Amino acid sequence: MTTVLITGSSAGLGAAFARGFAAKGCDLVLVARDKDRLEAVARELGREFGTACEVLPADLLDGADCTAVAERLADRDRPVDILVNNAGFGLPAPFPYSPVEDEERMLDLLVKVPLRLTHALLPGLRERRRGAVVNVSSVAGLLPTGTYGAAKAWVTAFSESLRVDMAPYGVRVLAVVPGFTRTEFQARAGMDVSALREAVWLEPEAVVAKALRDLALRRPVSITGRRYQAYALAVRHLPRGLVAERLARERRAPKQ
Repeated sequence: MTTVLITGSSAGLGAAFARGFAAKGCDLVLVARDKDRLEAVARELGREFGTACEVLPADLLDGADCTAVAERLADRDRPVDILVNNAGFGLPAPFPYSPVEDEERMLDLLVKVPLRLTHALLPGLRERRRGAVVNVSSVAGLLPTGTYGAAKAWVTAFSESLRVDMAPYGVRVLAVVPGFTRTEFQARAGMDVSALREAVWLEPEAVVAKALRDLALRRPVSITGRRYQAYALAVRHLPRGLVAERLARERRAPKQ
């Protein structure tokens, strides 16, 4: 039986990943700050799929809580086979206008926490010569889009590098690179997305379905939707400033 630990699994993409893996018959370890919401997700998945769900409430920006999750990942007696690093948040204002303390917290959650949790899991995966790490990045990491994008660029680069290092052990590593997705992320960050066109939005279930297919195919990066796949291709072949201007125009365009 495969056991999957998912951070930020009480809502949004994390909850969608939990549902996707539950549908495949996996056991789950659900990690997020909100114990009540985690337990609600666990009950729902248990009823629908018969999934065994371990609820592990944790604020990953709290040192003791993060250590507890790392220790769970390193537990040889209760092995975790797949880690989904999904927890994260954004900020409503650009870097020059955000409190530096908020910027540091965001950087810690998007970069240091996945680094630490992945490091805790890898010895067991190497020994068992199987398993996977799934890191949720963002198309924001493909373009000059502030410190959030810079952190997500690190997540993608980290994943691609780790994939090379772990390939001899049979361990898969996937960077999931979604575009604008219908979750609580934007509202929690206080972002005004009213100008976004309907066509740019993705459903979390579609992002997860594509990610699970790409994981099974051992692909390095998963990007959902032709629009965002085209952006990724354009970034590689066109001047970055030109692509960034096109994205900015799309964000300012009236909704359809």
